Amino acid sequence: MLIRRPPDVRPSEITPQSSYLSRRNLLAGGAAAFAWAATAGANPASAESLDKVAKSSFVVDEKLTSLEDVTHYNNFYEYSIDKDQPARLAPGRLKPRPWTVKVEGECGKPGVVDVDDFVRHSALEERVYRHRCVEAWSMVIPWVGVPLGPVLQRFEPGSKAKYVAFQTLLDAEQMPEQRTSLIYPWPYTEGLRLDEAMHPLAFLAVGLYGETLPAQSGAPIRLVVPWKYGFKSIKSIVAIRFVEQQPPTLWNALAPSEYGFYSNVNPTVDHPRWSQAKERRIGEFLKRPTLMFNGYGEQVAGLYAGMDLNRDF
Repeated sequence: MLIRRPPDVRPSEITPQSSYLSRRNLLAGGAAAFAWAATAGANPASAESLDKVAKSSFVVDEKLTSLEDVTHYNNFYEYSIDKDQPARLAPGRLKPRPWTVKVEGECGKPGVVDVDDFVRHSALEERVYRHRCVEAWSMVIPWVGVPLGPVLQRFEPGSKAKYVAFQTLLDAEQMPEQRTSLIYPWPYTEGLRLDEAMHPLAFLAVGLYGETLPAQSGAPIRLVVPWKYGFKSIKSIVAIRFVEQQPPTLWNALAPSEYGFYSNVNPTVDHPRWSQAKERRIGEFLKRPTLMFNGYGEQVAGLYAGMDLNRDF
């Protein structure tokens, strides 16, 4: 399934050479399928380059957001509610190795899997996706990772599995705001319907801009669901559970009238405190119209056939 683009647009042509091509040259060497240093994710300068990353047809013909903005303007409330602080606080705290992911629930092959083995069976690929925050700002990011669906299939979800629940690390030593920000029902949890999780666009990212994920971006592994608001793309995943009932999710539990379970990007359904009709692309001055499903409607609209998207927001 392709994200439609003009056939003559190449990834190198939509990427500023100063922020991207120099990094792609790093991919020429090395024999490992991918590698993390023990301190990978400290910052973009010290991140490990990822080897053998295939170019994907999943791209958009839009200018990429700079690496500096992607890694220094983001929400990670386990470290700070200020967008510029996770880049300062997370690298010194988060330890992306060793790291395991526990898979359980309604599946035939549950287990605890090392993060490297978790994605090792799938070839790494780069996908350029739009990222739309519920706060009405947006980015275009070159993620590196693997499709979520084939990873989940390896654990043989059972006939009762209707949803997939995800959980972020719960460790106040590594994520200090879990101790001090008591209004949030930690740990951070998210969920998708199983058919959403199996959709070809759903992605597990282990890197961006050709390098391992920085700590502030959700190292060592995070979810990317480009047709939904960014808070659905849970960071630093430690557990995945196949369940029969819709799982609780942090923002929906905290403020259900503001953050629906589905949280599909929808310019016609405003947040109670601001309009969703337009967005501010980071790095640009003027706002632009927000696209239904963040521009991925041709691929995902069928998932919601017959649903009232004003009610099931």
